[in-house]
Parts: sequence; C-alpha cells; structure tokens
Amino acid sequence: MFVEKNVPINIENLKNEVARYTNQSVQSEDNFEQVVQFIKLEHIYGAALEEISTKLHILDQDFQLKNSHNPIHHMERRVKKIPSLLQKLKRKGLEITAKTAQTHIMDIAGIRVVCNYMNDIYNVEQLLLQQADIKLLKRKDYIQYPKANGYKSLHIVVSVPVFLTDGTIDAPVEIQLRTIGMDMWASLEHQLHYKSGNVDRNIYRQTLKECALEIGDVERKMERIHLNIQQDQINER
Repeated sequence: MFVEKNVPINIENLKNEVARYTNQSVQSEDNFEQVVQFIKLEHIYGAALEEISTKLHILDQDFQLKNSHNPIHHMERRVKKIPSLLQKLKRKGLEITAKTAQTHIMDIAGIRVVCNYMNDIYNVEQLLLQQADIKLLKRKDYIQYPKANGYKSLHIVVSVPVFLTDGTIDAPVEIQLRTIGMDMWASLEHQLHYKSGNVDRNIYRQTLKECALEIGDVERKMERIHLNIQQDQINER
C-alpha cells in the first residue's frame, strides 16, 4: 500500500516564493526560468520515487511468493515541495537554484518503508542494494545505534537512474526503513516535537525513551514467534 501526499502546483505562488528567496522581481525572466527549473526538478524526483517504489513493490511480491511472507507492511512517499526546498536552501546558506538543490540536497525524494519485523528491514535493504542499477550513497543505522531520544530507523540514500525522453539522469532517493512499532513511536515523537504548541516537551522525553525500549522488546518477542511459526511450517512440508 502506498500513501502519497500531493499538493497541486500553482505557478504564481511559486514565482512569488522564488522571488522572495532570491530578491528578484516576480516578473523577471530569471525568476520565471528558475520556477521552470524547479518544476522540472520536481518531475525528475517524482520519477525517481516511481522507480524505487516499483522495485520495492516487486521485491515484496516476490518475497511473498517464495517465502509466504510480505516483509513490507506499507510505504509512504513524498517529493519535497518547492517552497520547503527553497526554505532548506536558504537555511543552509546555499544558492537558490534548482542546480544547487540537485547537487546538495539528498532528501528531495523520500520514501518510508514500514516493515513487519526487524529482520525484514535488513532483508529489504539487501535485496534492493544488490540490484545492478542501484548505488548506495549514504547509510545511517539508527536501529543498531539509536539516537539519544530513542529514535530507531535505518536511513539509506540510493541513486537510481531515471529514463527521460532526452536521456538518463541518476537521482538520489532517501529511504527510511522501520518497523510498525518504530513508525508509531516516531510519529508520536514528531507530533510532540513539532505540533505540541506550548506544551513542555521535557516532561515526556524520558517516558518516550522508555517506550522505545519497551517497543523494541515486544517486537523482538513477536519476531521470535513469527520465525518459530515459519520454521514449523517448513518442517511440515
């Protein structure tokens, strides 16, 4: 199952956004050209997401066919919207151009892969990375080495070829792989961090960290049950 967030593009709004961050006139030719380039960039990264999503979907189906188990519970994907991309370029002190974004921003295209069990995370990663046209650019394992607040997830950035009418472009896609429990925890932590208003977040931090440990224990127990059931099914054949 895919969950995707799409917001319609409005050219006039984008022209105003680009002008605000570049100090150009809204009506200038340079401003319009930058808008066009950012829209093209969004198209490229959307296509890159389609490529990765298709690969993951095929792997999930093939795994089910051969092992009677779907490692992927669901996937969520998004292309960073142009106003958010402009803000990130500004925040990093980078030039406000599509070319700069393409060179320096690695999470323009992102997909979250929510797996059933922890072993599924590493199986999906291995199966994806062994494909000849996928190149690993960056890897951070927050499962083996969780963040101080308890956050767990495997982050990889891969390069995938996008075949366009005028040639092939390699585009990076950030992939976050986590279990259902890790995803539930991360969603609550995100809500607390970004949407809690004037609530004192410190009073929840220790409890959240304890929850992360408890979720990990529960998931490991459930995975052992799952593996035992699979082994019993193999022995019965």
